Amino acid sequence: MARIVLIGPAYPLRSGLATFNERLVRAFQEEGHSVVIYSFSLQYPSFLFPGKTQYSTEAPPENILIKSRINSINPFNWLETGRELKRQSPDLIVVRYWLPFMGACLGTILRRVRKNKHTRIIAITDNIIPHEKRPGDRLLTRYFLRSCDAFITMSEKVLQDLRSLEQTKPALLVTHPLYDNFGAPVDKQHARKQLGLPAEGNILLFFGFIRKYKGLDMLLEALALLKQFPVRLLVAGEFYEEEAPYREQIRRLGLEDKLILRTDFIPDSQVKYYFCAADVVIQPYRNATQSGVTPLAYHFEKPMIVTDTGGLPAMVPHEKAGLVCKPVPASIADAVIRFYETGEASFIPFLREEKKKYTWEKLTGNILKLANETGCDDLTRS
Repeated sequence: MARIVLIGPAYPLRSGLATFNERLVRAFQEEGHSVVIYSFSLQYPSFLFPGKTQYSTEAPPENILIKSRINSINPFNWLETGRELKRQSPDLIVVRYWLPFMGACLGTILRRVRKNKHTRIIAITDNIIPHEKRPGDRLLTRYFLRSCDAFITMSEKVLQDLRSLEQTKPALLVTHPLYDNFGAPVDKQHARKQLGLPAEGNILLFFGFIRKYKGLDMLLEALALLKQFPVRLLVAGEFYEEEAPYREQIRRLGLEDKLILRTDFIPDSQVKYYFCAADVVIQPYRNATQSGVTPLAYHFEKPMIVTDTGGLPAMVPHEKAGLVCKPVPASIADAVIRFYETGEASFIPFLREEKKKYTWEKLTGNILKLANETGCDDLTRS
């Protein structure tokens, strides 16, 4: 089968990208392919990293070869890594692209690799136009895109953004697979006990890094409109921007009794407890491409409340997998009330059936399909 290199974050770096990459490698390995991850020795300089630490405290993934080679700010390293991969001449490189900051680094590495005239390069593009825009974004992204043969996107919005910069190279839209590597769902009461939460009562879950575009401030305003409604909000995730304005907003709105704040990075081993402890997962985003939270909710069979933005409504059909509302506090508050009037159980049958579509085999199959279309050898054959 194929010799594959995946370029992107992996252990000991911690992030949803690292989790995704490691799970994708397992999917390729299960199909008989030989895979190695080229990760970062330096992903972000510390002054550019908004969280507390870039590194995991969990055990390393078993049976996955990870080489921490790439320094994102050292051009000499880019050339050296590119030469190394060029010499190795893998059949396929799968590269993750999520931030224009990485455009120069990854684009330079891949340009060196392409000189071997053998390796096909498929990019999984999480974002093309970033949530927080900066000067030079489009220039860096175009530089990266020109180094690739074809693209995978996981939302219609990202596909549209891709086509605004690159009109000719092949691209496929593939739904984000389920994160099925966090363990099976557990009983709600057991999950709440593990987290030290009340056994009774209604709990909403906001999960993931806290950044402006994710709309936690709007959700807090919505919660203030629900002062008389018996619900609490569990915020599980690390601040990736200044924390003080949120603390001030909570104080000003008098929400201390309505909130459960767990604002540290959530280790992989704890993720199942947060999802299973909640009644519903809420994503009040101002803008969105796709969300890694949605596949997690599907895996744990949790209904969602999402705003009508980006790729969220496509993955959360209204009144089937959850509820879709407008990205304003009043609409979010109304959706919360409507969810509890409808009941969690009414969404479960659809979630259980729909999640069968979101397989890793579909993603690996489409990656190999693109690779075969852009090369002369069939990588699916031994």
